[in-house]
Amino acid sequence: MKQITFQDIKNNEEIKTYIAKADEVLSQLGYTEHSFAHVTRCAVYARDILLALGYEKRTAELAEIAGYMHDIGNLINRVDHAQSGAVMAFRILDHMEMPPEEIATIITAIGNHDEGTAVPVNAVAAALILADKTDVRRSRVRNRDMLTFDIHDRVNYAVEDSSFTIDGAQKTVSLDISIDTSICAVMDYFEIFLNRMLLCKKAAEFLKVTFELSINGVRLL
Repeated sequence: MKQITFQDIKNNEEIKTYIAKADEVLSQLGYTEHSFAHVTRCAVYARDILLALGYEKRTAELAEIAGYMHDIGNLINRVDHAQSGAVMAFRILDHMEMPPEEIATIITAIGNHDEGTAVPVNAVAAALILADKTDVRRSRVRNRDMLTFDIHDRVNYAVEDSSFTIDGAQKTVSLDISIDTSICAVMDYFEIFLNRMLLCKKAAEFLKVTFELSINGVRLL
């Protein structure tokens, strides 16, 4: 067995290919960006959440790895991509000779990150949920023709600024968003992403912290 680092994962050509090709599939389906910008952000935030809350460095690195690999299942199909991605990650990590206990932690997190089926069953899964569901930014919208925006395009494009803050001392994780209400009403955002935000709340509770959501200076959760 080997200790596989995040750099090993990031430098792995197989994983790079699956991330890129999965994002190509989602591009054809009209989804927002799920490529290296998204997965790198998820990796960093998942790691930082656990480090800020006092988890061991290796546990935080496993969250970082899970964050980087979590969307590769989109290569197979958007439907059940969390489960497909978990199976793919198992094969890759097993071939890399990662210890089974660490593989189990990572694939459990990947298999539990999509809001349709997600449950924060361990700390890594909870951190991944928070990192993934709080990645809201205008730059993820591929379509630049506002006349053809669907509701998800419009809601994401309306976000002028977003920040995710982890306060280990106060035991809070906070998502603060600024929305251009001429593009999208605040309640439209909340309606579209309500399930994601409630999942973030559950993930935070697993980590024994409070999830806070503020939009245009008004706290909604």
